[in-house]
Amino acid sequence: MSVVDVIKEQIESNTILLYMKGTPRFPQCGFSSRATEALMACGERFAFVNILEHPDIRAELPKYANWPTFPQLWINGELVGGCDIICEMGATGELETLVKAAAAGAEEEQPQA
Repeated sequence: MSVVDVIKEQIESNTILLYMKGTPRFPQCGFSSRATEALMACGERFAFVNILEHPDIRAELPKYANWPTFPQLWINGELVGGCDIICEMGATGELETLVKAAAAGAEEEQPQA
C-alpha cells in the first residue's frame, strides 16, 4: 500500500481526523496544541495521526491535501484547514456545530446491535 493510499484510507475511515505533531495529551508544537484544545472543546471523540512518528505521511500529506502546514483537520473526508482556521471556527462556534454534526452522522452509520 502506498503512502497516499494509507492517507486516503485514514481520511475515509475517520469522520474527524487531526494530523498533528505529537498527541492530544502531549502536543509537540504550539499550533497542534491550540488546534487540539479547540477540537477537544467540542466534546466529541476524534482520531489523530502523530506525523512525527510517520515521516512518510508528513512528507506526502501536504502534496495530497494541497495544504503545506500542520496540523490539518479533516471532517467527513474534507480538509477543514489548519490551526488558524480551526481556532477561528472554534471561537465563532462554527467548529462545534461542524464536529457535532459529523459525530452524529457517524453514529447513525453504525449498525445497531
